[in-house]
Amino acid sequence: MHKIQLRDAKATLSAVVDQARQGEPSIITRHGRPEAVVLSFEEWQRLSQVPSFGRLLMEARLDLDDLPVRAGGLREGGF
Repeated sequence: MHKIQLRDAKATLSAVVDQARQGEPSIITRHGRPEAVVLSFEEWQRLSQVPSFGRLLMEARLDLDDLPVRAGGLREGGF
């Protein structure tokens, strides 16, 4: 992944998009700070379909025996 200043990205947008389509995303910077990322639509779709860690935990079928005992152990009637 390479960094490119916003003004240069504007001037070479077609090339930035072509690079993203070839699997090389670009970080767009403004005043030296990262502001945005240009990546291929396919990569964006792949990344946007990854479930969050919280959702994975909520959907996991876990028994109490699957969870490690924390310091102090489990409280009566719950965690």
